[in-house]
Amino acid sequence: MERTGFEPFGEQLVSATADNQPKSRASKLLLRVGTGLFWSLVAGIVLARAAFFEPGVYDGFSRVASLAKSLIF
Repeated sequence: MERTGFEPFGEQLVSATADNQPKSRASKLLLRVGTGLFWSLVAGIVLARAAFFEPGVYDGFSRVASLAKSLIF
């Protein structure tokens, strides 16, 4: 009994037999393209947030929070 083919309770894993087949070139290429697209979108979002960040945006929320705190306490 292989360790990778069975879960701790003794049930055979479905993916254990499917992982033995080699991946095709198209699958590897698609994985790399998808990963690259994901990380480029992450970098774009982070750069856009840094470029258009306004420090005073949350000042209104702090005023509302302090007003709510003074009403409650």
